[in-house]
Amino acid sequence: MTGTNQGRTFVIWVVCILTSCLCGCIGAQRAPEHPDDICEIFRENRDWYKDASASCERWGVPIPVMMAIMYQESRYEAKVKPPRTTCLFILPGPRPSSAYGYSQALDKTWEKYKRFAGKGGADRDDFGDAIDFIGWYCNLSHVKCRIAKTDAYGLYLAYHEGQGGYLRKTYKKKKWLKGVADKVADKARTYGRQLASCEREFKKRKSCLWPF
Repeated sequence: MTGTNQGRTFVIWVVCILTSCLCGCIGAQRAPEHPDDICEIFRENRDWYKDASASCERWGVPIPVMMAIMYQESRYEAKVKPPRTTCLFILPGPRPSSAYGYSQALDKTWEKYKRFAGKGGADRDDFGDAIDFIGWYCNLSHVKCRIAKTDAYGLYLAYHEGQGGYLRKTYKKKKWLKGVADKVADKARTYGRQLASCEREFKKRKSCLWPF
């Protein structure tokens, strides 16, 4: 009798593990196969368009701008973190920051967002929460730094340096960062042209597009 019970317990244990793994695989949000084409991104993840549109409606930042920033920060990888530093050239050291998820938001900034945006249960590895964070942060940069919400270049500089750093013009001594901001601006323009050609697939009334 004891052996039979142990056998049943073992089977239940195996089933639970397999079910957990399966649910994890199903629930995982994998990166898009065509990250350079916003139409293909939204065709593959139609809920992403709804989330991006909702963030645009809430914060007034165009979808192509927010998506270009997310592309630069994480390449749409849900659980990405900054690479670890090395200790003695061999051992893994600490990570350079607490950045995490689609938006690469820092711990403190994310907590501030949750308080001010009223999203206490938001997660950085959830696309909807992450794109809303980017919209919120860019809107904050618009208010504090007077950066136009269509200015992907300026918004990315403020996103990277923080609003305080942007106002102190810390980016001026970082030629590499200005180069990255140029790439973000180019990506936003490309995404804008692409979305203009396909948004009808996702929404009948066009809105929140890149202004040509």
